[in-house]
Amino acid sequence: MTAQPILYSYFRSSCSWRVRIALALKNIDYETIPTNLIKDGGQQFSKEFQALNPMKQVPVLKIDGITIGQSLAIIEYLEETRPTPRLLPQDPKKRAYVHMISNLIVSGIQPLQNLSVLKQLRQENNLPWAQKAISSGFQALEQILQGTAGKYCVGDEVTMADLCLVPQVANAERFEVDLTPYPAISRINKTLLALEAFQVSHPCRQPDTPPELRA
Repeated sequence: MTAQPILYSYFRSSCSWRVRIALALKNIDYETIPTNLIKDGGQQFSKEFQALNPMKQVPVLKIDGITIGQSLAIIEYLEETRPTPRLLPQDPKKRAYVHMISNLIVSGIQPLQNLSVLKQLRQENNLPWAQKAISSGFQALEQILQGTAGKYCVGDEVTMADLCLVPQVANAERFEVDLTPYPAISRINKTLLALEAFQVSHPCRQPDTPPELRA
């Protein structure tokens, strides 16, 4: 009998949320091992966790006898081994758009406002820094979506790009970014949040969600 996959996750981690959405969309049952990025100085810095992921980051997925870090690597492995429903279009042009949008978010926006970066700044600079990083990226993303979006980020099917978008919009809201200038981003986000996979994977519904943040 194949062992149940294990996801090392933090409820508020946008990178972990991307993977939780993929697991939900593909109907993969898994065990969650919460990894608190703040408690005890950050549980990701423990020797036990560093043995799982030398980068000391979540998410980490144990599946099929291997251990994978980095959210897009995890999602692409799930796509290759469990291709239904498809999250990467077969059409090479649409597939390129999905990779472009996904990488814009995971490389060009999220790392700049991540906890590890904000900890290097004076606390009073955290909010303006994060707002600037997100707004700069969203200006580019909004322009790109004018040419790629249908119902979702790329056409009318949910793709890996959408799995990256929704957690990043949640980050924007947490950092009080004005979303008014980004109607396409806002519309697609609202549409996606109505889907069950995005709801069950939401930070407010995780095993390690604090009671005051549950919904």
